[in-house]
Amino acid sequence: MRRIPQVMAAPGKKLVPFFTAGYPQLESTVPLVLAAEKAGAQLVELGMPFSDPLADGPVIQQSSQTALENGVTVPWILKTVARIREQSQIPIILMGYINPIRRMGAARFLEEAAGAGVDGLIIPDLPPEEDPVFFEQARNAGLSTIFLVAPNTGSERMVHLGREAGDLLYAVSIMGVSGTALSARQDLTDYLKRVRLNANVPFVVGFGIATPQDVRRVGSLADGVVVGSALLQRLAQASDPPAEAYTYLHSLAAALP
Repeated sequence: MRRIPQVMAAPGKKLVPFFTAGYPQLESTVPLVLAAEKAGAQLVELGMPFSDPLADGPVIQQSSQTALENGVTVPWILKTVARIREQSQIPIILMGYINPIRRMGAARFLEEAAGAGVDGLIIPDLPPEEDPVFFEQARNAGLSTIFLVAPNTGSERMVHLGREAGDLLYAVSIMGVSGTALSARQDLTDYLKRVRLNANVPFVVGFGIATPQDVRRVGSLADGVVVGSALLQRLAQASDPPAEAYTYLHSLAAALP
C-alpha cells in the first residue's frame, strides 16, 4: 500500500508532526502518534535518534540524547512502527542519519522497515547520487524516498530531486538547523514559489513552524507543514505528553488553509 501518495493526492493541506522516537519516554511513542492522528495530523515523522545530528537544533538534539539514554535503537523503532500499525494506517516517515542504518545493515533495515509498515525515509546526510543503490532498493521495497531542498538549492537541482523523490519533497524553510525562526515573509514566499515551479511533486515545509499563524502562512504556499521543535518543547514540560500533543496539534490543524 502506497500511503504517502494517496494522502498527498487527497484534498486539503497536511499537518505533519515530528516526534523523536522514544521521547520523552519509551512508552510515549505509540500514544503520541495516535493522539496526533486524532488531532488532525495526516502524516507523522519519527526521528531516529543519533549522537551527531547535523541538521538538528538544540531541542531535537536534546530529545535524541534523551531517547538514546532511554535505550532507543533502530530495531526498537521498527518494532514500535509495527505496534502503531496494529491501530492506525497513518503514513509514517522515518527521518534519521545513515550511520545507524549502515550499522544495522542497509538491506536488513529496508526489509524490516517495509515489513513493519514504514512508508518513507528522509536521510539528511545522504544525497541520492551518493548511494543510488540504497534508494533504488528502498523504492523497490515500497518506501518513498524523500529529499530535502533549501533556500540555496538551485532550480535545476530541485527538478532533479523532485524526479528522484517521486512522491514528496521536504522544503527546509531556512538556512540553518531545526528550531530556527522562519525567514522573512517575502524571501520565504519567493523560495516556496520556486519549489512549486520546479519540484513537480507535492512538498511539505519544515523548520521554524510553531504557531497557527505560521501554519496559515506556510500552508498557503505548500502542500503541508511540519512541526517539530515547538512540539518537542511542549512534550518536555508536559505531565501528559499525548494530551499535550493532541491539544497543540489540534490548534495547528484548525489553522490549515
